Amino acid sequence: MFGYYLQLGLRSLRRNPMLTALMIVVIGVGVAASMTTYAVFRATSGDPIPQKSSQLYIAQVDNYGPESPGAEPLRWLTWRDSMALMQARQAKRQTALYPIGVSVLSDDPSKLAYPVRGYAVFTDMFPMFDVPFLYGGPWSAEDDEARARVVVIGKDLNDRVFGGVNSVGREIDLDGTNFRVVGVTARWDARPRFFDLDVQKGFGDLGDLYMPFARSIADQQPTQGGNTCNLPSGPGWDNFIRSECVFVSFWAELPDVASADRYLRFLHDYSNEQRSAGRFRWDPNVRLRNVMEWLSYRRVVPPEARMSLVIASAFLLICLVNTIGLLLAKFMRRAPEIGVRRALGASRRAIYAQFLIEAASVGLAGGLLGIVLTGVGMMGIGLVFDPAIAKLAHMNLSLLLLTVAVALVSTLIAAFYPTWRASQVQPAWQLKSN
Repeated sequence: MFGYYLQLGLRSLRRNPMLTALMIVVIGVGVAASMTTYAVFRATSGDPIPQKSSQLYIAQVDNYGPESPGAEPLRWLTWRDSMALMQARQAKRQTALYPIGVSVLSDDPSKLAYPVRGYAVFTDMFPMFDVPFLYGGPWSAEDDEARARVVVIGKDLNDRVFGGVNSVGREIDLDGTNFRVVGVTARWDARPRFFDLDVQKGFGDLGDLYMPFARSIADQQPTQGGNTCNLPSGPGWDNFIRSECVFVSFWAELPDVASADRYLRFLHDYSNEQRSAGRFRWDPNVRLRNVMEWLSYRRVVPPEARMSLVIASAFLLICLVNTIGLLLAKFMRRAPEIGVRRALGASRRAIYAQFLIEAASVGLAGGLLGIVLTGVGMMGIGLVFDPAIAKLAHMNLSLLLLTVAVALVSTLIAAFYPTWRASQVQPAWQLKSN
């Protein structure tokens, strides 16, 4: 019977080509608008490290006091606090980090130096964040302690400097000093870059280099991210890092809720110790947030993405309301046909099935048109959103299937009332009036 109902539905659609085309266009436009904005929202609100996001926590310790904006600790830690947390070793893995910038110099004097963004980190960062390696691996804990001149570089930098070959063991000139390459990472698309949200909310330059934290501090590498000074730091690098200026992020890997609770108590006790020592003059004010909580706190999802999704969803709803009216007009025009079928023994259930299948064929056609229009919408995303965000939204198989599914389900929902009205046609009245 499905094939028979489908044949009847297609025949009916061909009898009213203009009305059919109008319904398909309404559904296609509404679905395309919602899917285009959903693609942006999905790209910006997704979990950047789903396998471990509930185990990775950023620590915050308030060194600013009650005047801190919003009564929240600042986003970063001081160098002295981050080192104290590192030395306490209260987490399974942990790393202090901050973004840096270096100049890569070529052996070829005809080539100019070019800047590269990177991070000063501890070796625990690589297994903590599941950083994939193409060649080699992280440096050792001994290298951290020794302030070794070693470095891990990204694939793009390796391609540019070493032609893409295995460069482990070779040297790279950074700011006029040679560093030994110990590893080359594969392309790592953790978007947003949750541990560095100060560049375009984590959607900007991902960085292509990792240097031992202690080596970076010893080389007086200034931060390329955010920093705030509670009190004047005085002149010079040593005064800056030993001051109350905050510029270091601190991440800890805590495998379960109990570990997170213990670590939060540790932060509270540490802040209390600083108060007892006279450094802080306020009650402990600490925070411990996992990856998704941190992204929510920092409001990483652009407000225009949320607003666009709401507006597009409302537009889709309006399109469905129009579709309900069009289907109702189309189905009720066939009341005489329905009356004859009912008089010949067709049940209300059969009428319902016939018209739902007819509506589903309209929804399927609208979904196919929606795919085309969604592709067109993807090309125009850059006109509304920041280019760094716009390039993250793209068509893939899941979005294609979702577009068709939304069109099909939406049309079926819209068809429930018109189909119900059609199934309620009284055959006696239709036969008498006709």
